[in-house]
Amino acid sequence: MLTNIGVPGLVLFVILALIIFGPNKLPQIGKAAGESLKEFKNSTRDLTQDVTAETSEVKSMMKEEK
Repeated sequence: MLTNIGVPGLVLFVILALIIFGPNKLPQIGKAAGESLKEFKNSTRDLTQDVTAETSEVKSMMKEEK
């Protein structure tokens, strides 16, 4: 869905954002969005590491039983 926006759609989106939020508020919104994405990425990485560790532990337990 978002892949069909193109450059004109992106320009229109930026212009609408400037009209709605104003030029002073956009950097704050961008910073908050960036921090949110960074936190999501870190949480996803931690979750992936936990699952990998659990999987390795189960595999090692299975090998010990054999």
